[in-house]
Amino acid sequence: MKITFIVIGTIVLLIMLFLIYRYFAFKKEGAQVHKLRFERIQPLHEKLENGKEIKKEDVFDYAKDNKTRELTYQILSDYNKTELYPRAYFTIESGAESSLVNWLEFPTELDKAPDDIKHLEKVKIVFEDEDVFYHVFKYMTIEPHWAAKNGWMLGVVGPYFENSKPYDFPAATFSRCSSKFGEIEPKDEAKWVHENIALKRA
Repeated sequence: MKITFIVIGTIVLLIMLFLIYRYFAFKKEGAQVHKLRFERIQPLHEKLENGKEIKKEDVFDYAKDNKTRELTYQILSDYNKTELYPRAYFTIESGAESSLVNWLEFPTELDKAPDDIKHLEKVKIVFEDEDVFYHVFKYMTIEPHWAAKNGWMLGVVGPYFENSKPYDFPAATFSRCSSKFGEIEPKDEAKWVHENIALKRA
């Protein structure tokens, strides 16, 4: 009996140590991702911080890149400079794409920005007599990334509403990574995210 308790205690201790390790590893990895995201737009931020003149051409490449698009708009908004943001990327689809890319890059998700991503469909769901919208994308990675074998996968961003603006925060940005394009319809994946992510976070 004593040996049984020792074995159980050892297993519990190992599990606790692993959870503590993962907690601190997660915090470290998350901090590294945030640092990388800031470094990508640091030159633009420094110009704004130092009060230097910024033209639309200075902003365009940051807005064009889906890895920096969302943060670029947020920083321009902080400095009341959103008039410099390119109109071509001031759309909900552009904002949603960037939100999904940033989410996928996080270590607990895809752990990298996808190598390709395409907008598939805007899905409308009627919920409590209100129209709710989700944007569905397909994305893929290339070898040697572990998800390359999945081919095109589905990601969903939302919910958006009739009065939503392009860079409003979408609280249910999500991808199961196992949902493959061609096997699951975009509207069905949006419905799954609505029911299992958005409603549970509401």
